[in-house]
Amino acid sequence: MDVLAPTDARSVADIVRDTSVPIAVCGGGTKAAMLRPVQAASTLSLSACAGVTLYAPREWVLAARAGTPVAEIAAALAGAGQHIISEPPDFSRLMAGRGAATLGGLVASNLSGPRRISAGATRDHVLGVCAVNGAGEMIKSGGRVLKNVTGLDLCKLLAGSHGTLAVMTDITIKVLPAPQDTASVVLPGLTPAAAVAALSQALGSPYGVSGAAYLPASAAARVAAPAALTVLRIEDFAASVRYRTERLRAELASFGHADIWPAARSAQLWAAIRDADVLDAPPDCAVWRVSVRPSRGTDVLAAAEAAGAAGYLDWGGGLVMLAGPATQAAHASITAAARRAGGVWILLRGPASLRAAVDVVPPEVPALAALTRRVKAAMDPRGILNPGRVFASI
Repeated sequence: MDVLAPTDARSVADIVRDTSVPIAVCGGGTKAAMLRPVQAASTLSLSACAGVTLYAPREWVLAARAGTPVAEIAAALAGAGQHIISEPPDFSRLMAGRGAATLGGLVASNLSGPRRISAGATRDHVLGVCAVNGAGEMIKSGGRVLKNVTGLDLCKLLAGSHGTLAVMTDITIKVLPAPQDTASVVLPGLTPAAAVAALSQALGSPYGVSGAAYLPASAAARVAAPAALTVLRIEDFAASVRYRTERLRAELASFGHADIWPAARSAQLWAAIRDADVLDAPPDCAVWRVSVRPSRGTDVLAAAEAAGAAGYLDWGGGLVMLAGPATQAAHASITAAARRAGGVWILLRGPASLRAAVDVVPPEVPALAALTRRVKAAMDPRGILNPGRVFASI
């Protein structure tokens, strides 16, 4: 397959406008095993369309080309004591990708980490985008301030579109100061039901929890813990973190004795949760990401375990990360459990044969499916951008 590597938005527009065959749009290629396999004659890689173009720390704004590695952006922000708000996961180990995760790939997949429960999703912090639609036309939406009124909010539309509507070339995001300190309140040995009750109580407290997860014993073992862990993170100024963790520990005393893990140990734990490093996911298995009401996460986890999968809970129980057999039977069991719980799923990783044979996201109801087709036709009238990546028919 030919790989096209434009260096700027004009080159992207020229390539898309002049092509007559489907194109696989990608950044660093780290998410190639995600969703459905794309049947395309060539690959349009944004990896060479990279670089930070604006960084105004006092304005909390950063703009970069879509192919800019997320790690490069994070390093630039760290130098000024700031960070990407949504705490994006790095799935390079999980996906066995060879490249680097990029800003465009992050926004196109709308992936968010543990801080999603307190700070919102990645799409909530996208201020503006420049992109090329399927007709080769350059489009722009948003700007460099939070409250902008520059036409239709295409930023929200393109975030999570997985490159099926347009090729993003430049993205502006809002950033914020990184916390001075962090610590975690850790309750060992709870059952899943007790863990979710503890997470719920903590999230309803006034102590500003920014991470709430439950690791069954199998997941906890991957961070050298001898028993299941229920973990709650607090981030802020050092004095505030000390006060709030102690208060939260006292409030959760009915669930048993809690330890407080300091900054270094806490950061290591949450990085493993964020990046799914606590998930036992050998290369031949499939990985699912299920979103449900926090009170139903344990139901999905139990059903998955019955189907031979294993996982853990994040987002207070509302995010279930699972790894299991890469079979249609296991996929059917897990997606049925998600539907019973009123949730949705993404087949985050799997062999191409499985991803081509099953629904990788929940099928849409007819009215919504018709709207999706209309949007696709308006943005990509020739159907050449990542065809079939999300739904088989478009």
